[in-house]
Amino acid sequence: MPANEASWEDLRTVFGARGEAAMCQCQWFKVRDVEWRGVPVDERARRLREQTSCDDPAARTTSGLVAYLDGEPVGWCAVQPRTAYLRLLGARVPWTGRTEDKADDAVWSVTCFVTRKGFRHRGVSRALAAATVDFARKRGARAVEGYPIVTQPGQKFGWGELYVGSHGIFADAGYTEVSRPTPRRAVMRVEC
Repeated sequence: MPANEASWEDLRTVFGARGEAAMCQCQWFKVRDVEWRGVPVDERARRLREQTSCDDPAARTTSGLVAYLDGEPVGWCAVQPRTAYLRLLGARVPWTGRTEDKADDAVWSVTCFVTRKGFRHRGVSRALAAATVDFARKRGARAVEGYPIVTQPGQKFGWGELYVGSHGIFADAGYTEVSRPTPRRAVMRVEC
């Protein structure tokens, strides 16, 4: 469901109180490199709350989706117009070999997935990736992109590496690879 239709308490449950998600508060792509360490976690949380408009179903905008399983909040996915992500616009990776206008508000980006401990490996991220397309389309997107990690069978990853999602979850959601700027990173896209 759109985060503005979810409660702030539910989103807090998904992010938890410890670990990478609790520390980041889905602000990594929204804060420039040089400023990151200077933004305290409580300020990151305040920004996330403002960006999501949780508890406000009438809000005109929100910054992502919250997943539920049997009424329990279990996952988060950030999806907004690409221009909402300052760090992404300055990054080299998604632009290698591409000439597209970075400032095109009609192209949306999926930048982050969080699945609560105890609910992982149940398809939460796959369901969220699939939901991003309809969510963005209904809000005027002409395309949606993701920047996943390309995984290999048997390869081990730390939690912090896969927050952008894997190639497989985007492929399963109908995204197609449009470039491979590095051996480990793909740009995947759906035209709306």
